[in-house]
Amino acid sequence: MKTDNKQPNIIERPPVICIMGHIDHGKSTLLDYIRKTTVAEKEAGGITQRISAYEVVHKSKAGKENKITFLDTPGHEAFCAIRERGVDVADIAVLVVSAEDGVKKQTIEALKCIKDSGIPYIVAINKIDKPGADVEKTKQNLAENEIYIEGYGGAVPWVPISAKTGEGVSELLDMMLLVAEIGELKGDTNKNAEGVVIEANLDSHQGISGTLIIKDGTLKTGMFVASGGSIASTRLIEDFTGKKIKEASFSSPIKVVGFSDLPAVGLMFKSFETKKEAESHLATFRENIPAKKKVPNDKENENIFSIYIILKAETMGSIEAIEHEIGKIKNDRVKIKIVHSGIGGISENDVKTANAKEGTVILGFDTAIDSKARSYAERLGVEIKVFDVIYKLSEWIETKARESTPKFETEETSGVAKIIRVFSKAKDKYVVGGKVESGLISLGEDAKILRREQEVGRGKIKELQHQKKKVSEIKEGMEFGCQIQATIEIAPGDKIESYKIVEK
Repeated sequence: MKTDNKQPNIIERPPVICIMGHIDHGKSTLLDYIRKTTVAEKEAGGITQRISAYEVVHKSKAGKENKITFLDTPGHEAFCAIRERGVDVADIAVLVVSAEDGVKKQTIEALKCIKDSGIPYIVAINKIDKPGADVEKTKQNLAENEIYIEGYGGAVPWVPISAKTGEGVSELLDMMLLVAEIGELKGDTNKNAEGVVIEANLDSHQGISGTLIIKDGTLKTGMFVASGGSIASTRLIEDFTGKKIKEASFSSPIKVVGFSDLPAVGLMFKSFETKKEAESHLATFRENIPAKKKVPNDKENENIFSIYIILKAETMGSIEAIEHEIGKIKNDRVKIKIVHSGIGGISENDVKTANAKEGTVILGFDTAIDSKARSYAERLGVEIKVFDVIYKLSEWIETKARESTPKFETEETSGVAKIIRVFSKAKDKYVVGGKVESGLISLGEDAKILRREQEVGRGKIKELQHQKKKVSEIKEGMEFGCQIQATIEIAPGDKIESYKIVEK
């Protein structure tokens, strides 16, 4: 490659930060505050609501201006989905915890993703401006959940903040830069750029585009980008504000337009100076793709109920994050199948596809429903649900799976008794005496007749007495008399095993 002859130019690179935590603990508020106070007003106007990453400039106490790149993902699910591919897109994570609520389930899930990635993290104790805030209690709560911060039994740096008022946010940015400095993040400006695809979009005007984070090297217009099975000529590069640029270097979030196919979110990309080099890289990638495992069809799973889903979202990153969450739902009797997923609004065609397979539901994330599609769905009885929070969508699917779980009837043993004496027999009705060996024998229950531990027939307990008094049940160790209706002859030494029919 042409860059092989270039002398390395290794310099310090800006950190890439991912902010994670419980949805109600102020992640979005923190990102919004940082964006509004550190991005120039002119630039901020170009940032769309769904931008996946953006760059800020923070002036340290020493007066030095430092760049920081923030990932703005739809929850920790997107970060985890990328992590499962073995790719580290972020250099540092910030775990946001509310000073009012402490550690929640989503906090633990986010922490697991961070620890699995092996990257350093900072704890931001947020909402310190609230009347119910208790920083000391939150520190204790963190320790109880094995998050050991500085000054409280551990070495994890932490900063108290209010994302609403901005208190402590500057100190948090300083801490990010300090952790980055300790990590000695470096990059070579003379290398061809490489990094991670963090978003993919399909636009009716521009075509297929990918949002990339450059982790090393420099990308210039006229080069070629290859990722997975997709390739793009970098005729058009945009920075995070939508401004056209001629080149970009490490830690920069950029948009490249003109991919041949939707690039997979979470895959690495490499850049090349010629199309031939890029195509050669793609050929090697395709050769190394493992063969897909055979997926059993419905006939092989006759005892399993299937939920069919059509999934629509505004971005590929959201789709992959949702698919990651759906994959975590475990139910032995229900199979969740995504029959189709795509970028964009919910259309009439989606409704037609759903209607072709009975019981198919259309799920949208952060996307709109076409008015014709809505009325068409109502007419056909196709269910459509739209969410703006991933975990709410995941909860809905879990509930749907639980409610759809096929119920099976099974026999559950209540008690076992040994027949000591047979008093009389008349028209398939036996009056016997016995003793309960285990469990509980109850009036009206069905019973198996066992002889030498083998079932020889079945009957029903019609009457039950203890010390000549009628009772409704007999407990373990008690003797009793009862009338059993059975077609098989009952003999001393037999056992009766009472049972209930239960749904599971």
